[in-house]
Amino acid sequence: MDHARSAISNLFGSGPLSYTRFSLARQMDGDSSHVEMKLAEEEEVGENGMTDNVHTHVSKPKNSGRNLWCKVAAGGLLFLIGFLIGYLSYRGRMQATSTCSDGSNTCRNPAITPSTGDNDEYIEEPEIEPVLYWSDIKRMLSNKLKAVNFNNVRELSSYEAGSEADESLANSIHGQLTGFKLDKVWNDEHYITLQVQGSSPNKVTIETSTETPIKLEITDGYVAYSARATATGKLVYANYGQTEDFQELNKMDIPINGSVVLVRAGKIPFAEKVANAEGLNAVGVLIYSDTADYAVHNEVLFGHAHLGTGDPFTPGFPSFNHTQFPPAKSSGLPGIPVQTISSDVAADLFRKMNGEAAPKAWRGSFSSYSMRSLNTDGTKVTLEVNNQMVERKIHNIFGVIQGFDEPDQYVVIGAQRDSWGPGAAKAGVGTIVLLELANAISSMVKTGGYKPRRSIVFASWSAGEFGAVGATEWLEGYSSTLHTKAFAYINLDAAVVGSSNFRISASPMLYRIVEQTMMGVKHPANGRSLYDKVGSDWAKKVVPFRMDNAAFPFLAYAGIPAVSFSFYDDEEGYPYLGTKQDTWRNLALSVTQLEELIRTATEVAGQMALKMTYDHQLYLDCEQYNQELLKFIMKIAPYKQEIKEMNLTLQWLYSARGDFSRATEALKRDFENTDLNNKFLCRMMNDRFMKVEYHFLSPYVSPKDTPLRHIFFGSGSHTLSALLDHLSLRRTNPSAFNPDLFKNQLALATWTIQGAANALSGDIWNIDNEF
Repeated sequence: MDHARSAISNLFGSGPLSYTRFSLARQMDGDSSHVEMKLAEEEEVGENGMTDNVHTHVSKPKNSGRNLWCKVAAGGLLFLIGFLIGYLSYRGRMQATSTCSDGSNTCRNPAITPSTGDNDEYIEEPEIEPVLYWSDIKRMLSNKLKAVNFNNVRELSSYEAGSEADESLANSIHGQLTGFKLDKVWNDEHYITLQVQGSSPNKVTIETSTETPIKLEITDGYVAYSARATATGKLVYANYGQTEDFQELNKMDIPINGSVVLVRAGKIPFAEKVANAEGLNAVGVLIYSDTADYAVHNEVLFGHAHLGTGDPFTPGFPSFNHTQFPPAKSSGLPGIPVQTISSDVAADLFRKMNGEAAPKAWRGSFSSYSMRSLNTDGTKVTLEVNNQMVERKIHNIFGVIQGFDEPDQYVVIGAQRDSWGPGAAKAGVGTIVLLELANAISSMVKTGGYKPRRSIVFASWSAGEFGAVGATEWLEGYSSTLHTKAFAYINLDAAVVGSSNFRISASPMLYRIVEQTMMGVKHPANGRSLYDKVGSDWAKKVVPFRMDNAAFPFLAYAGIPAVSFSFYDDEEGYPYLGTKQDTWRNLALSVTQLEELIRTATEVAGQMALKMTYDHQLYLDCEQYNQELLKFIMKIAPYKQEIKEMNLTLQWLYSARGDFSRATEALKRDFENTDLNNKFLCRMMNDRFMKVEYHFLSPYVSPKDTPLRHIFFGSGSHTLSALLDHLSLRRTNPSAFNPDLFKNQLALATWTIQGAANALSGDIWNIDNEF
């Protein structure tokens, strides 16, 4: 140990080895020398434990500055050597590349490769992710779609649901979605009941007391879910078969009871025409295509008569293969026969009618229009329908791009792929938009760096022609969870049937996202935004959902906000829709800039889906329902005196509406004060928004007996429109007014609105329960 100390001491220029016992800091004369008591190596210790030979030694002052410099220099040299060793070791592990993978000379992050040394530790540098703003995402989507040649991909044919050709198309779509590298692609099988033409043809016969019965020619058009029956009665013309048309007949004192009603196709679905006629005790319905509405002469149409959606023989529950089907059927099935006829057959029928001349507004392109046959010659019409029920297996095809933050919440984008004829506009356009959008967004995620917060589900439905059967059966199968996970549905059916106008059907919850999307998408004809095309008052022009729209069951049955849009030319619409002339050739001849409009429709759907999955918020606007409730209050308020006479009051309804208004204001305020970067709080806010639509489904009616439970958009006595219609009878037809039914309607409507307000308020301790 002593030798080690000696070596260190000699290294730094110290004196001879000694151990210092004590020193005097400074002498009296100011000399800075030290006096040290030192014990030499050879000195011995005395008996008393003290040194026997103590020497006093005065040391010479040392050069302390030189020693300090040496120490600093030695430390710096050691640091420099260590740094050089570390740097050379790091360079040995790295190999910088001079070019990127795409061939460019600069890279955001150079590639890192480990050294060839077996024992060298390899540490990969974390890659810096680019930040994508909304403008970047819109631009990326637009560029992806510009690269698509829609002229080449649009030659897609549709087939009847459940056929072998439809199954083959389903397999093709499954393969394409798989090729787009979606996170998962799957299918659902459903076993459904459809109605098709029977082995015996349907017949329409004119019978008179003076002539031989005349059998009119019926081609292959038919109405699915018609009653299989024969009916005979006098003819009555009812224009489009709308409620107001039958009201006009009542004013003319023309009875419907026991008659076969003749109506024009258009304005409303076949099912509503049939229900209106059957409600007035008609025995049959004939539907024809007037050449004033349809450009195709003598074309026979196809449709369905089920006043509802889905398989009418499994109402309210799914038709999976493991379902034990009970003996049930939808209350929306008609009890009378229905048949479509050509314009020539309709002209023959009008010539046999000898009643009053039809009003000018009810006339089409025929030379004569009479309201009815007066039976002076005993003229009657016999309608025989021989359609038959068949069991079919259908496939819904799905693909998903999973979200990175909240994969369990998703927007659904869907299109039907089946049709009665070629179905270019009815099914082809929507299917192409669906596939190209899936390809574009998948490419954005896989190669463009886009990471959606939430998931996007792409769905190809079958049996849409029979009343959104495929979509409804899927909703029924997963209804217990879908309303907590699916926050919106975007329908692509018939998205392009014209070019000059743009039409929207949407839940009020989606008005905000629709408006922002229209501002961000340009019409290909003039380069102006779609918002400029529809105008700032576009919300007043929103078209109510028709029951044959696939978005309808999402909204009215499942309580999921839905939107459907379409480019069109006029109210009569595309003249070949629902016919066997709905071909790509006829669509291209009818629609100018067809390719660009399909691309624009794809961009509209894409921007809506991306906006709702990109941002922290869902862009669900519950405040719009405040306006809808206010409109209802303004319609019922004039009946205040009649309601008071029934010992009722509107105060509870006013209170419920007020609670809903306050709840929406509170939710908006809470959201504005929420840290959106806090995922937990942001999710809580979005969950409250998602509950709004669902809680407008009346909890007081059976999903099996009354599946369309939405009080604004559903069908049945529980709806707000049915309440107002019934209340109006107190003035127009008092004998038809039922006070007990009205009391029930008012109470259930009030508590449905109150329930929606309570759900929106959040926790029960935040609910204002003081009326």
